[in-house]
Parts: sequence; structure tokens; C-alpha cells
Amino acid sequence: MAEAVAYSLTDGVATITLNRPDRLNALNDEMYAGILAAFDQTDADDGVRAVIVTGAGRAFCAGADLGAGARTFDYGDRVGDPEDHRDRGGLLVLRIFRSLKPVIAAINGPAVGVGLSMTLPMDVRIMADSARAGFVFAARGIVPDGAASWFLPRIVGVSQALEWCLTGRVFAAAEALAGGLVRTVCPVDEVIAVATRLAREIATNVAPVSAVLTRQLIWQMLGADHPMVAHRIDSRAIYETGQMADAAEGVAAFLEKRPANWTLAPSRDLPGWFPWRPEPPFAG
Repeated sequence: MAEAVAYSLTDGVATITLNRPDRLNALNDEMYAGILAAFDQTDADDGVRAVIVTGAGRAFCAGADLGAGARTFDYGDRVGDPEDHRDRGGLLVLRIFRSLKPVIAAINGPAVGVGLSMTLPMDVRIMADSARAGFVFAARGIVPDGAASWFLPRIVGVSQALEWCLTGRVFAAAEALAGGLVRTVCPVDEVIAVATRLAREIATNVAPVSAVLTRQLIWQMLGADHPMVAHRIDSRAIYETGQMADAAEGVAAFLEKRPANWTLAPSRDLPGWFPWRPEPPFAG
């Protein structure tokens, strides 16, 4: 794990902390690599049931590191392999999108640019009442990164997405809440506690394999053109999980009014057809 990213695991909840507080956790090469490695670790560890992402110090993430000045977004003449000009924010967002574990953003301070778009594939966002956020790309002469043009309107609606992206303004937590971007706004010293309570509720209540499949079903169906698409894969998933040990345990625990003892693990017990919808190639 890169020094720019801290990692801890407690009671089934992994916490990934962006750890460049002197730069307001602005993303550089080391941090990109560290976050990708952290999600590889959470996927591989069956002891991880939910993930929290937060920032060290007073910021969540100030976006791209602007240390290169006016040439920050000038990557030179890359006209060969399309892979050479892939947006790094998009690579990061797609990795979080593929996460096998539920992900909660604990936005403890400013989150702008890629520092905000990286939270869009996370499943829930908790935000400090003192934090501010902004999709500032057009105000920097570029366009939204991290596949935000796909995620943002699905989360907040087309009109709100366009307003935030076309004004490029930095807005307060209250506006983020009113616009549907975040679930909860609370004092900054409560952000991690609120996120942790939710993460532990996930870790305690649901079967690990069910959580993996449910997360991907809901995200993937955003692109389906008819509910029949969902019905087909739901039917297949219910048929297979219904024959597994955790389905019997879940019903027995409910009837006996006791906590469930889940025994299946994502590393070995996911259905053979998962993932049913592989990621498309970048060059297509």
C-alpha cells in the first residue's frame, strides 16, 4: 500500500484513508496506485464486509494535484494506442464500481473535481456540514472525468447534474443533500461514526455473497433497457443462492430470532456465471 493511502480493518469494516493532508489529499500517481491496491485488498479479503473511504486532515480530496500548473491536464501528443490517453479518474472510478464489497464515502471536508466524481460509484455518501463540493471541470477548461456523465445524472437527475457541471460552482453540504447527492449531512466529528454504524449494519445483517450480488445487480440494471433484463438475472441468482447454505441459515435465523451465522465467502462461493456482464473494452 502506498504511503499516500492508509488502510485499516476493524470488525469487518475496512477504512481507506486518502493520506496527503498537506496537499488536501489531492490525487497524484502514488495515491491513484494506493487506492487501486486498497480495493484489490478489500475484494480479496473475506473478512472485509464493507468499505469506508475518507480523507486525512481537513479535506476529503481536493481533486487532481495541480502541481504542474497550467499544463496539469496536458498529457502531450498521444495519438497511438487509445489506452495511452485513458482518464485516470475513470480508471479509478471503474475499479470502485467493480468492488465486490459495499462502499461508503465519508466526506469529511472539501471534495472537488475527481475528488468528488470518485465518490459517485460508492454506494452511500455521508458529508460533513462544513464540507463543500464541486464538479469544477468546465471551470478549468476540461470536461467531467471519472465517467461522471454516466453516474451523476443517474444519482441526482439530469437537470441537477447539468446545473452543477455547467456552472462549475463549489456548493455547500446542504445543497448536496437537497440535490440527492448525499444521504446524510452531519457535524464533521460525526462523519466517520455515522459511516461506521451503516457499514457495521451491512456487515452484520446480510450474507456476504448476497451483498456482492445485490450491489452489482442494482448498479448494472441502471443500464438495462427493460425490467425483463433484471427479471432474467434475478431469477438465475435467486435459483442458485436459494440452494446455498446461507439461504437456509438466513431463514432459520429469522424464525429462531437469532443472529445469522453466515458460512459462504465471496472468494470461493460466488456463482460460476458471475460477473455476468464483463466490462466492455476501452477501445470499441
